[in-house]
Amino acid sequence: MERLVRSKDKMIAGVCAGVAEHFGWNVSTVRLLWFVLAISGLGAPVLFYFILWFVMPDYRSVKESYEERMKRRLGK
Repeated sequence: MERLVRSKDKMIAGVCAGVAEHFGWNVSTVRLLWFVLAISGLGAPVLFYFILWFVMPDYRSVKESYEERMKRRLGK
């Protein structure tokens, strides 16, 4: 199974789209479900979203291998 990453198809940070892509779900359904939970959950889902935003890596950071990143950083 692939890693859970934030998607490039994003409205805010790509968290909902990343979850949808990871599990093979419809992005609109995940966004709608998150919205309903955010309204009914009294802010807890919003806090969870922000935690995932900072914990989930961006899609660009996963595509590059460690060696490629080090070569780019060292200018080789």
